[in-house]
Amino acid sequence: MTRKGMSLLAAAVVLVLGSILPAGAQETGATILPEDFTYRGAFRLPVGGLRPDTFEYGGNALTFNPDGDPSGPADGFPGSLFITGHDRLAYGELPDGSRVAEIAVPVPIISSAGSRLNRAAYLQPLTDVAAGFFLGLDEIPRIGLQYLNRPETGPKVHIAWGQHFQPDDPPTPSHAWFNPDLAHANMQGSWFVSPEHPYSVNGYLFEIPADWANAYVGGRYLATGRYRDGGWSGMGPALFAYRPWIDENGTPAQDGSVLESIPLLLYADSNMTDRIERSLEGYQHADEWEGGAWLTTADGRSAVLLAGTKGTGGKYWYGWVHPQGPEYPCVETAFVGEFDVCRLADGTPCPSTDLQGCSGHNDYRGWWSSAFSAQFILYNPDDLAQVAMGQMEPHEPQPYARVDLEPYLLHNPDEVEREMLGTGVQQRGRIGDVAYDRVNQLLYVLELYAEGAQPVVHVWQIR
Repeated sequence: MTRKGMSLLAAAVVLVLGSILPAGAQETGATILPEDFTYRGAFRLPVGGLRPDTFEYGGNALTFNPDGDPSGPADGFPGSLFITGHDRLAYGELPDGSRVAEIAVPVPIISSAGSRLNRAAYLQPLTDVAAGFFLGLDEIPRIGLQYLNRPETGPKVHIAWGQHFQPDDPPTPSHAWFNPDLAHANMQGSWFVSPEHPYSVNGYLFEIPADWANAYVGGRYLATGRYRDGGWSGMGPALFAYRPWIDENGTPAQDGSVLESIPLLLYADSNMTDRIERSLEGYQHADEWEGGAWLTTADGRSAVLLAGTKGTGGKYWYGWVHPQGPEYPCVETAFVGEFDVCRLADGTPCPSTDLQGCSGHNDYRGWWSSAFSAQFILYNPDDLAQVAMGQMEPHEPQPYARVDLEPYLLHNPDEVEREMLGTGVQQRGRIGDVAYDRVNQLLYVLELYAEGAQPVVHVWQIR
C-alpha cells in the first residue's frame, strides 16, 4: 500500500506491523512491540535564512530537552528540541555550518500535504557552538546530540562528530559537551572513545537509563555509535556506553583524553572479512543507520531502537543507479576483483553477468540497493546486558522486531537532489536522527528532504 493510497485515519491509529526478524529471538513480556507505536503526525521546522542560518541540508542531529520551553502551552507536547542546521561543507565552502538551534514543539498534524503542517518556532537561533572544534571534519559530517541533566554535571548537551571519510591516522577526537544556553555554549572536550575506530562511534548519541547503566556499564549513561556504509564500522549499527566526566563533581575528562567505553553492539568489520558474517540479519552494504533511542515506558517495557534507511532490494552494489531501472546493477568495474562490488540480498556474490558498468549514469557513486525502506529496528536491552557482562559477543544480538515507516513519509515531495538521493524505491537518505521524550513517551523522528531541502519532524507515541 502506498502513502497516497492509505487513509489518514488508518495512519493515525496503528503503525504498520513489522515482521519479526530473527526466528527464536528472545522476547520477554517487558519489550516494546511494533503495535505499541501510534503515529501522532508531523510538523515543520522554522524558516531560516541564507546558509549556514538555515535547516536546508540540515537535520544531521536531534535531541529532546525535557527542561526546554517551560512557558509553552499545555498541549501535550512539552519540552523542546535541539537540532543542527545546514551541514558544514569541505574545502572552505562552509566551515561554520552544522550550527545548533533550539526549537519549540508545536502540535503535530496528520496530513499527506506538508504545507498543512504546523511550523515550529525558534527558542534559540542557529548558533556555531562548535566553532574551533572538530576542525577539518567537514566532508559530509556525521553528528550526534544528547541532552543530559545529571546531578554530577547539571544540564549539558553532549555531541559526537565525525565525517564520511575519516582515516584514523592522525587520530581525531570525536566527543565533547556544551551548555544548553547556546549564546554561552562553552564547548568542552574533545575526547576519544576507546578503543574503537571513529567509524563506529561518532554518528548518533542517546541516553542510557540510569538504573540499567548503573547495573551493567558502571554508570556510563551515554550510548554512542555509528554505521558507516560498506560495513567499515561493522556490518550493522554499532553501540558503546561511555561517560565523559571523571568524578561525582562532574569534572570533565582532560581535553584529548581517551574515554574507556563498553561495547554493547558491534558486528564484523567488512575490512576484516570478505564474507557477510557476524552481521545484522538481512544486512546490506547500502544500509543507513542514522539515529537511536533507548525507549522505556512507565509500566516497565523497554527497547533499544535504531532508525535508518534499510537496503531491502534483491541486489546491492557499489557504483551508480542504472538509468534503465532499479533492478539493474551498474557497478564500478574498476574495483571488480578487489572486493565483491555486487551481492544478492542473501549476501552471496552476484553472478558475473551483473558485474557490468552502464552508460548514461550520473556522478553519484556509492553503495546502492535495488530498493530501500525507512525502518526502526528494536533490540532487547537484556541482550545488550549480556554483551556488557561478557555473556554474549557484541555481534550476537539481533533485533526482535522492526517497524515500517514508509506509509507516513512524504518522500521528497519537491524532488530535491534526485540524482544524489535516488528516486522511487531507490530513494536513500529517507530519515535522519531521532529523539525521545521519556516522560511522555514521544519519539521524534527527522524525515530528510521533506520540505524542499529541509527536514520535517514526525512524532510517534509509545502506548
